[in-house]
Amino acid sequence: MSWTQLGTWTLRRRVLALCVLVGVVLSLLGVVAAVTAADSNSRVDDVINRASPMRAAGERLSTALVDQETGIRGFAISGEEANLKPYTEGLTSEKEQIATIDRLLADGEQDDRIRADLAEVERRVQAWHAEVADPTVEVIRTQGAEAGQARIKAGTTTAFDAVRSSIDVMQQDIGVLRAESATAARDASSQMVAIQIAAAGIIIVAGVVLMLLLDRLVGRPVTELADQVREVAQGDYDRHIESHGAPELRSLAHDVDGMRRQIAAELTEVREARQQIEWVNDQLKQQADELTRSNRDLEQFAYVASHDLQEPLRKVASFCQLLQRRYAGQLDDRADQYIAFAVDGAQRMQRLINDLLAFSRIGRLTSGFTDVDLNKVLGEVKSQLEPRAGDNAEITWDALPTVEGEEPLLTTLFVNLIGNSLKFSRPDVPPVIKVTGALDGEEWRINVRDNGIGIEAEFADKVFVIFQRLHARDAYEGTGIGLAIVKKIVEYHGGRIWLDLDVTEGTSIWFTLPVLAGVPVQEKAKEVTTS
Repeated sequence: MSWTQLGTWTLRRRVLALCVLVGVVLSLLGVVAAVTAADSNSRVDDVINRASPMRAAGERLSTALVDQETGIRGFAISGEEANLKPYTEGLTSEKEQIATIDRLLADGEQDDRIRADLAEVERRVQAWHAEVADPTVEVIRTQGAEAGQARIKAGTTTAFDAVRSSIDVMQQDIGVLRAESATAARDASSQMVAIQIAAAGIIIVAGVVLMLLLDRLVGRPVTELADQVREVAQGDYDRHIESHGAPELRSLAHDVDGMRRQIAAELTEVREARQQIEWVNDQLKQQADELTRSNRDLEQFAYVASHDLQEPLRKVASFCQLLQRRYAGQLDDRADQYIAFAVDGAQRMQRLINDLLAFSRIGRLTSGFTDVDLNKVLGEVKSQLEPRAGDNAEITWDALPTVEGEEPLLTTLFVNLIGNSLKFSRPDVPPVIKVTGALDGEEWRINVRDNGIGIEAEFADKVFVIFQRLHARDAYEGTGIGLAIVKKIVEYHGGRIWLDLDVTEGTSIWFTLPVLAGVPVQEKAKEVTTS
């Protein structure tokens, strides 16, 4: 492959080729390291799990044989079987240690040598038993302790010395096996260190090559490209953008230059569009200011109109009531009916004006927001509505949060909602009203639900309209402004209100209030029930 062809390679292809080369070399080193590690583990295993246990077993075998000889001498002195216990225990230990050494032996030249040593030890032990130990025990048991002592004195220690000599030879060969395994393990560890050093060197070299490659093909070209883009960003839209780095950067420079040309071509249109947007924003601001002024004027008009109508209306109502009291029964029935109509209309007009006046005052006459405990508010509302609720009504609420707001307005809100539930209860069915609250993100969701006559879904958008009534005046009292006042109070506090259409019985109204900043969310407490 020529250098010219290599120069057409993309940065990704060059980095991939370098990574593949380094990966192949590291993989080969990894295979060598794995083989070396396996051999090292095997050698360490020989030292820890075979040579050392075999050496320890050899020591215990020598001790067992010494115990046997000691037991025989003690038996010969006393003639009591109890003194023969070290001999019998030594026989058991002898068999166990020989079996342990035989089990730990594997294949190999040194293992074969140790196996031959073990066989020699067994042969000499059997010879000692046959020539010395067993006959001595038999003499003591049949002829007495004195005959046993005489046999021991007349005998020699040649057989027992041969046994101990054979054990020493076996122990020396086990030591050779242990030393060879330890030396091989150290050599394998040295090879592992060399492999790790080689791998680290390869990684360092690859990192240096990669860093130089990135600097030549990416770092410096990106810096040059950024300088050119910066000149364009400062207003030189005729500046041609190009790059001499990797093929990807050259392609990127071409695309950026195309974007520059398009931006320069559309700059005039953008400026014109911005001027048009600024003009539209000015118009919207003027309309918003006009709408704010109009709303303020409407609220002021409602307040002034309702306030100024109070005095003449009181006069009309007073004189109509005076006519009714003074001339009732003195005129004909039709006249009495007309006077009653006039009194009722004047009184209803007074209620409408008072409600309109209260509606206009919401948000205009303010005492400022404070921390309001809704549980305290519900207690006050229940006390106010107790005469209307009677003994059969049941009003319950869960532990409600503390919010920011105006306590009188929030009290009015619950008085209207719970009052409506009491008003629109079903005949012969005790009213049951439940207030609950739950945290939803950054706001509290409050629900007021009852078991009354309910509201049809088709009237969901009308119930919050001012002076909107869904029933005849002679069926239920009121002016139809209660839910409109509730809606305005909720919106004044930054919340929303809606009718829950999913309930199958009664009425369910939801509204939201913002979470009070700085107050931790309360866990739902035990339900508070009053009736």
